[in-house]
Amino acid sequence: MKEKVLEAYDKLAKDYELHVDTKSGHNAYYERPAMMKLMPSNMKHLAVLDAGCAAGWYTEQFIQLGAQVTAVDLSPEMVEACKRRVGNSAEVFTCDLTGTLPFDDEAFNLIVSSLTLHYIDDWAPTFRDFHRVMKPGGSLIFSVHHPFMDFKHFDRPDYFAHELLKEIWNKKESGPVEVAFYRRPLQEIINVTSEHFSISRIVEPQPSPDYKDNPEASDWYKRWFDRLCKNPHFLIVKARK
Repeated sequence: MKEKVLEAYDKLAKDYELHVDTKSGHNAYYERPAMMKLMPSNMKHLAVLDAGCAAGWYTEQFIQLGAQVTAVDLSPEMVEACKRRVGNSAEVFTCDLTGTLPFDDEAFNLIVSSLTLHYIDDWAPTFRDFHRVMKPGGSLIFSVHHPFMDFKHFDRPDYFAHELLKEIWNKKESGPVEVAFYRRPLQEIINVTSEHFSISRIVEPQPSPDYKDNPEASDWYKRWFDRLCKNPHFLIVKARK
């Protein structure tokens, strides 16, 4: 599975670098605004881990807010895209979130993981190491596929199953790419998180109205705004150590 994720995202890296910020409404107008509302407005002197940085959009936001940022991703191509975006303003390197993280105990005030954890089968080791490298009082903020969305979209027979799903993404730069990820019920998401952290917020985001008048966003809003106002697509969790 890890090799499949790596292969897929190496292929998708150019699309993330060139198009996701403006062409992917689910990221630009839906997930990112909801995630950013949960972040500290001033990150000066905060050590932040961007766990699954992709092409570096969040990395750049945290730098602009004053944070000392470490950004990691499984995909070397994504890491290179992130480096092109932020230069030497952050430490950026490849890292497998399923293994022991190469950081000292209590190294970070904030760990952010955007739409990454559903590519990991067993969350327990990852969350245990997130807890280890987080300072006391630190926060974990992550987003994943909403389990009810995947249950409906893939027409699965058992909501409570922990299962591997696959679909084809057809992107401008990469062409068709098979992407595989895990679906798990809400109780598993909550229970694994709460074994290591105290959950302070659960968010089932709705599309941000702030970009509705943006000409680049108009087609996406016509297609998705009403639907996402009534059907959850992503799930965001904020927790504290």
